[in-house]
Amino acid sequence: MQPNEPQRVAVEHAVPDVDGGEFAVKRVVGDDVTVEAVVFADGHNLVAANVEYRHANERDWRTAPMGPLGNDQWAAAFRVERAGEYRFRIVAWIDHLATWQQGFLRKVEAGQDVTLDREEGAALVEEIAKRAGERDADALETFAERLRHSSDKRTLTRLARIVELTRDYPDRAHATVRDTTSPIWVDQPLAICGAWYELFPRSTSLDRARPGTLRDVIERLPYVAELGFDVLYLPPIHPIGTTHRKGANNAREAKPGEPGSPWAIGSARGGHTAVDPDLGTLGDVQQLVRAARKQGLEVALDIAFQCSPDHPWIREHPQWFRHRPDGSIAYAENPPKKYEDIVPLDFDTEDWPALWEALADVVRFWIGHGVRVFRVDNPHTKPFPFWEWLIAEIHATNPNILFLAEAFTRPHVMHRLAKIGFSQSVTYFTWRNSKWELTEYFEELAHGPGAEYFRPNVWPNTPDILHETLQHGSRGTFMVRFVLAACLSAAYGIYGPVFELMVREAREEGSEEYLDSEKYEIHHWDLDAPWSLRHFIARVNAIRRAHPALQRNSSLRFHSVDNDQLLCWSKRSGDGSDIVLCVVNLDPWHAQAGWTHVDLGALGLDWEQPFEARDLLTEARYTWSGPDNFVSLDPRSTPAHVLALTPLGGAE
Repeated sequence: MQPNEPQRVAVEHAVPDVDGGEFAVKRVVGDDVTVEAVVFADGHNLVAANVEYRHANERDWRTAPMGPLGNDQWAAAFRVERAGEYRFRIVAWIDHLATWQQGFLRKVEAGQDVTLDREEGAALVEEIAKRAGERDADALETFAERLRHSSDKRTLTRLARIVELTRDYPDRAHATVRDTTSPIWVDQPLAICGAWYELFPRSTSLDRARPGTLRDVIERLPYVAELGFDVLYLPPIHPIGTTHRKGANNAREAKPGEPGSPWAIGSARGGHTAVDPDLGTLGDVQQLVRAARKQGLEVALDIAFQCSPDHPWIREHPQWFRHRPDGSIAYAENPPKKYEDIVPLDFDTEDWPALWEALADVVRFWIGHGVRVFRVDNPHTKPFPFWEWLIAEIHATNPNILFLAEAFTRPHVMHRLAKIGFSQSVTYFTWRNSKWELTEYFEELAHGPGAEYFRPNVWPNTPDILHETLQHGSRGTFMVRFVLAACLSAAYGIYGPVFELMVREAREEGSEEYLDSEKYEIHHWDLDAPWSLRHFIARVNAIRRAHPALQRNSSLRFHSVDNDQLLCWSKRSGDGSDIVLCVVNLDPWHAQAGWTHVDLGALGLDWEQPFEARDLLTEARYTWSGPDNFVSLDPRSTPAHVLALTPLGGAE
């Protein structure tokens, strides 16, 4: 059998990679993508390698030369400049001229005769000149002639530059091309860094005699912008069914006038592409989106692919729902919980292609009305192939659309959703409260294998989750949980104004449900209440915007403290010019003190030189020296330090 064309350069362990190229690596516009691989050849041959990359809409590959890191490890970086899919590959070859140069210089150092070696080198240079551009070809041919006749110091000095020049004209005849690596999906920067604020439109009215509308939400925008948020997230805004409508505190039967749950989608007034007339019109949605962008906000809509028993699809497409033996349509259950006001879609229907298209049309519809961000309700209860298809369909024409997966489920399921295309994912942060839990979990999020594709969005509370830590905590607890969310993670959210008003009463002992939950009732909130955390929240969000260190997760590093009630961590910008160190008191009731041990080397600070620690929350300034410094935090005042670290004598 005829042997294959030899490829003598091995390319192994190329990263970044997700599952051997099955799924995309994720980045955002403006990121530098660092590619590393092990590259080597047989014998004493030296190698060279390039990373070639291009956007899916580009025909030509661009090139980033790889440089050696030692021990056959090579690396290169390139910048992704637009949303969508990028591909990259590694091209490696034996660098015959560099290999010759290595042996030639050793002979010159040893004082050996190099007459024939000069001739061999000149021939190699002349061969490369045939592939070069006209200007470089002339320079190469001139050097080849000089090399034939001399190996003096000037020639040797020039040789290094010539070898570098020839890398632009490799002999690709026997090059190894490794092109089976993961694609890179590039999102807008909001995919990795953003602060979300959730509110119920029907609870935004300042007039206690009526419920809120989308126009009231428009009036609320300056408040949300003043707090420093980037995304305003609205629960479903569609008509709500009346059959089996839930009452206050999830009562099985609603009383007259009770509004029901927004997640019971659909009535005679319309379904997933309709706006509840009590909230407003499609025109109001478009006006809200435009007004929000003027305030620097994106509007995120809830995508909940489920229906009330009154949804038009029940009548128009009964085959999209599972029927029980008695002919009734099965309602949603999570035994022993029952959700009689909701019926799930049957993704096992034989009419699944039409169902999938209808659901994709829902997303397209809202994109057509200006929405670019979606929070997806319980995606883990729908098939993975459906989401992979839908997100790819949307991104094919709208690569800037973002999807947040609200899937509080098993870790592997959450990660699979991230792999198949979701831009962000909710996390277990709500249930991570002790020092060791927070350290272990955020180490995993920032530095674990999922960091290439799993972008965390952390929430201290949601309409479904009032954790016991908040139920039984103090004002300091709310402040600490907020600092943890906003400064440990580049993306986070709160459910407000419940959070800033520190609403904490559970429906019953042992429950994570709010008493008198907005999911079933209309509220009128006093945003100017003197106990509100609004100014504290605004301050922290202003710090996030001013400090690039807090806008990414990759630099997260925990530092030791000799008190288990104190948690200390740092983040550092890519160029090292911005360093933020945070310390929080996890004890809601008592002042705690201890000695921090900060790894100054990891932060690029001199171990011997003092530095300033300026508290960005209070403007207090401390002069610290060395890694060990004393802190004391009282939950009755400000239970956290957010410190900007600056070498004394350096720029602030």
